[in-house]
Amino acid sequence: MGTGSSKAVLVTSDGSIIDTAIVHHTISLPRAGWAEMLAEETWWAEVQQLCGELFARNDAKGVFGVAVSGMGPCLVVTDGDFAPLRPAILYGVDTRATQDIGDLNEELGKTAIVASGGKDLSSQSVGPKLRWIARNEPAVFSAARYWFSCSSFLVQRLTGEYVLDHPTASQCDPLYDIHRLEWITERARAVAGHLPLPRLLWPAEVAGTVTRGAQELTGIPVGIPMCAGTVDAWVEAYSAGVRRAGDTMLMYGSTMFFVQRLEALRSHPKLWVAPGVEPGSITLSGGMATSGSLLTWLQRLFGGADMGELFSEAAATPAGAEGLLLLPYFAGERTPLLDPDARGMITGLTLRHGRGHLLRAGLEGISYGLRQMLDLVEQAGEPITRLLAVGGGLKAGLWAQIVSDISGRPQIVPKVTIGASYGDALMAAVGTGCVGPDTDWMQTARIVEPDPRTGAVYEDLYQQYLSLYPANREHMHFLARWQEKDTTW
Repeated sequence: MGTGSSKAVLVTSDGSIIDTAIVHHTISLPRAGWAEMLAEETWWAEVQQLCGELFARNDAKGVFGVAVSGMGPCLVVTDGDFAPLRPAILYGVDTRATQDIGDLNEELGKTAIVASGGKDLSSQSVGPKLRWIARNEPAVFSAARYWFSCSSFLVQRLTGEYVLDHPTASQCDPLYDIHRLEWITERARAVAGHLPLPRLLWPAEVAGTVTRGAQELTGIPVGIPMCAGTVDAWVEAYSAGVRRAGDTMLMYGSTMFFVQRLEALRSHPKLWVAPGVEPGSITLSGGMATSGSLLTWLQRLFGGADMGELFSEAAATPAGAEGLLLLPYFAGERTPLLDPDARGMITGLTLRHGRGHLLRAGLEGISYGLRQMLDLVEQAGEPITRLLAVGGGLKAGLWAQIVSDISGRPQIVPKVTIGASYGDALMAAVGTGCVGPDTDWMQTARIVEPDPRTGAVYEDLYQQYLSLYPANREHMHFLARWQEKDTTW
């Protein structure tokens, strides 16, 4: 269940794809800094639609295991009958809880929060969003009896179980101890109040079995085991073959995300340390607030022009977009800035610049931000031994080439790049015992090599990119405050 679409896939135990289905959707942006979706009407309804499509073409009797992943961490609060009480608050693209981050740092101590969770509180953290609901929607919070992320909500709908996986729980700061791999109950009382904590599982552990009610709505046979699942990015890494220390997955999606496998726990306040999919594994990760969603915004700006045409124009534009730089902070920025009040910039515009320049500047701006993250992860984590690229953005070869040219790093592209849903199938196969825990379905399709000549062009512009945010931060924050006061959003 991704930011821009939901996908389902039927896979055999050797990794061969039988069939796929996809449904596109959009997020709701009701106010500046808010990003929401409807858990029941979108997430659960789309699971039913996707299953209906797959089982209209394939016999559901062949299914032996199910797993789900989703954007995250999100926050859904429900009543005692598991009915959502408000729209789901999305992951780090929703920046409404800035005040609550400050309040929790003051109450619990920033040093103590980093010590237990391995990172600063940010717009990615669930705890401040729970506090936001309690502070701004007290009637909703009082009526709430359970809380979920995206994948755990769907696990409940299919099995009736109230669980959460370790990688997602680690993003629920300040409620989870990354060292002990358990909830911090005294913090939960201070932040989540009366709400119970879900049972913790590893992503490929079986959470329960499909209920008769879920079978009637989805067609998945009753009694089929379902795994706990997790956040889509961690499953993307799993599907791409991230198994050894230094393996790093790069996800081309609505947001750009990386996950690196670590040898041992290492934390950095500006990156996210989290358990991996496999029991006992540990990862370091980071994500930008906008990537593919920024390209979609540009497409809308150009009147809904064909994306293929826009990419052709961008490919015909010289590297550097003839002196155009774009800061991709159109929904604040997650790592490494952790600044929900950062704002996008396009600088260097002249009357000569057109659509191709703007799209290329967007691709390059995203890639500069990615290089900033990858440089940091090599300092804080492991040297990148393999950079494995997955996601829908790889369909446009230009984007991957720009990333390699700017970062100076080759990328391994697997044969199967559909990502999280493919990893879900692998989790289901492992969790049900159909295949062994060390099974890896990844096969290399191609390697994207950096062009050193183009990389040299980008080097000076990258240094300018790094200087633009600190030079304009105060202006960005002023405008962010202005946008919050504007009730027309």
